[in-house]
Amino acid sequence: MSCDFRQRRAGVLLHPTSFPSGTLQDSALWIDFLEASGLSVWQMLPLGVPQDDLSPYQCLSAFAVNPALLPEAGTPEPELQAFHDWCLRESHWLEDYVLFRVIKTLQEERPWHHWPEPLKWREPDALAQVAREQEETLLRLRWEQFELYRRWQRIREEAHRRGICLFGDMPIFVAHDSADVWANPKRFLLDDQGSPTWVAGVPPDYFSKTGQRWGNPHYDWNYHQAEGFRWWIERMRNHLEWFDLIRIDHFRGLQAVWMIEAGAETAEQGHWQEVPGDALLARLREVLGELPLVAEDLGTITPEVRALKEKYGLPGMAILQFAFDHFEDNPNKPQNIGPNTVVYTGTHDNDTTRGWFDSLDPGMQAHVRAVLGIDEQADVVEAMIRTALETRANLAVIPLQDFLGLGSEARMNVPGQARGNWRWRFHWQQLSPPGFADHIRQQVSHANRIAASP
Repeated sequence: MSCDFRQRRAGVLLHPTSFPSGTLQDSALWIDFLEASGLSVWQMLPLGVPQDDLSPYQCLSAFAVNPALLPEAGTPEPELQAFHDWCLRESHWLEDYVLFRVIKTLQEERPWHHWPEPLKWREPDALAQVAREQEETLLRLRWEQFELYRRWQRIREEAHRRGICLFGDMPIFVAHDSADVWANPKRFLLDDQGSPTWVAGVPPDYFSKTGQRWGNPHYDWNYHQAEGFRWWIERMRNHLEWFDLIRIDHFRGLQAVWMIEAGAETAEQGHWQEVPGDALLARLREVLGELPLVAEDLGTITPEVRALKEKYGLPGMAILQFAFDHFEDNPNKPQNIGPNTVVYTGTHDNDTTRGWFDSLDPGMQAHVRAVLGIDEQADVVEAMIRTALETRANLAVIPLQDFLGLGSEARMNVPGQARGNWRWRFHWQQLSPPGFADHIRQQVSHANRIAASP
């Protein structure tokens, strides 16, 4: 099916780990709900293998998918030829990932740059020994990834049959402790011990006095450009096999990145450095055709970043929770949101709309109600959803927590907080009250948005 972004659509933001089971076994019932609700886009967070903090934005691989999403792994017996063919096709990342995962377990989960030298620097004899001794485990890890791919293709086919598009998320940076960095450290700015020399983040702003120090190693862009952006092409091709739309997280980093010295504890001291994002996007388009990308362009965006986004016709984002200041040119205000936009009430990094509104002082709450045109008896969350759906944005995406009217207890993530995030799950009973799905479908229809086909 064609997921034409120029059509007015409505979607929901829900990560598969938020299913009641936390696994893909709930996907069939979920797609039934999307169809009944008229929601034709399912957006999720990155599907990668998270580290201990469970963040899908700091994963062990830019390609591998979280095996915790499998209801059960099974054993590689049926369809052995399909499995073998898939492993050959995906060998450019799969073999590095399974070796990385096995060695990391053997090394008691220590990061790769703390492994013994032969394993750290991938000496062939050392890797061959691991491959011999851990053959069964390596086979199981390959099979997990094959099963995830095969199950997802069935999910995608069924979603498409119902008129539902899948919307994924690609972090712009990768974790230092990942198979990608271990397998090819020359693609990153590392010292001779394998540690980053510069790390990623953002400078101080309205939301953080010390900025955000993410800790990801920066790319050696000269190396990537010299090899024709091969890794990026493989990564994007991989994502296009899973999703119809892809959000580029921190799109601003394709124009310039905030360089923080690795020894710095905060992001306060750093500098902007331009990167060849234009050349990268041109190369991706040359190899893969028109790119179904969405640029996460929140925060302070420079004219250069806007020009890059517009050159490639990429939609940007708007967040209604950010719309209630007194600056008329605020791009998040409903009247300023144009068609080439994805509008949200809030995202995974925001509080739920109920939690956000309840945290405001009475004067600000009154201002929000006045802007939304509702009285004190009206439901603010319903008004925010209606406002998002009625904007000119071609795509409106509402977190499931907001459709359910939930408070801060259902928040997905608090940026800068290392523990307790990414754990929220819904219960099927929450989606089953009489008329709940019909009410969402009516909202979608009233806003003249294409509904999923019943």
